[in-house]
Amino acid sequence: MYTTVLFDLDGTLTDPFEGITRSIQHALNKMGAEVPPAEDLRWCIGPPLWDSFEVLIGTQDRDLLDQAVGYYRERYTVTGLYENTLIEGIPKLLNELAGTSTNLFVCTSKPHAYAGKIVDHFGLSGHFQKIYGSELDGTRSAKADLIAHIVKEEGIAAENAVMIGDRKHDLIGANANEMAGIGVLWGYGDSKELSEEKPVFIAQHPEDIARYLLG
Repeated sequence: MYTTVLFDLDGTLTDPFEGITRSIQHALNKMGAEVPPAEDLRWCIGPPLWDSFEVLIGTQDRDLLDQAVGYYRERYTVTGLYENTLIEGIPKLLNELAGTSTNLFVCTSKPHAYAGKIVDHFGLSGHFQKIYGSELDGTRSAKADLIAHIVKEEGIAAENAVMIGDRKHDLIGANANEMAGIGVLWGYGDSKELSEEKPVFIAQHPEDIARYLLG
């Protein structure tokens, strides 16, 4: 049905809960802000970091937000990057899709420099044509912008492509580019959040995606 499949990373291919929440706590502590328990930071997995810190610190001051992101990366790039686990069933799904003529890409709000290291760490690089992510300054951290960039760079026909992700941001980005979206329930978005963005399918397990895409 689709010749191109875009995969979100955090919450879709891997579970980055420990690394992301600990790095956010580190940044908030360095900023002198209130540090919530890790479980209260689950909603921060998916959106661009600047958006999360805007809420957590209570400011729109770009300099302060940049400072918070800098503190986050101070820990994340050394330790948090690898406090991460591979979602069960993902290698099998990627192997099945790789056996077809489908082109696979990673499409993540995370900077591509970090995303590539994570995909390599889990031995998944060989499945993907390319790893696409944001720039370190936040450029193309919004999924709509990143998907538009991928479509242009790769010469993809949006009607022949699908974006797969666990948060509404993935589906909003797909809709903005007139691309189909598939939501997944093993990540950090719930059924209500995903359904509101009208995906073509919602998967409970990775094998559901294989059945949907491959029949």
